[in-house]
Amino acid sequence: MLLIAVAVTVTLAVLVMTLAIRDKDLPPAEPLSPFIHLDERKARIYENLRDLQFELRLGKLSDEDYAASKKALQQELAQVLAETEAMKASLQKKTA
Repeated sequence: MLLIAVAVTVTLAVLVMTLAIRDKDLPPAEPLSPFIHLDERKARIYENLRDLQFELRLGKLSDEDYAASKKALQQELAQVLAETEAMKASLQKKTA
């Protein structure tokens, strides 16, 4: 019986403490970088390029397939880098 009373008391205390926390009492959230999605895309492209080179060394890809796939990935990477530079320029204009 005592165990149940302690469990109920602890549960009520936790519930009251949880409900008593207000949004203003919480620390502010870290601001998210506008470059996160571009950095993730860039990392995936680099990883795909490494995988592509590995598959070429294993003989899973022909030289023609490797060249075509590499070119497509490099074009995608160039686009991501251009988007990153455009975003940086846009942010610099806003702060200036």
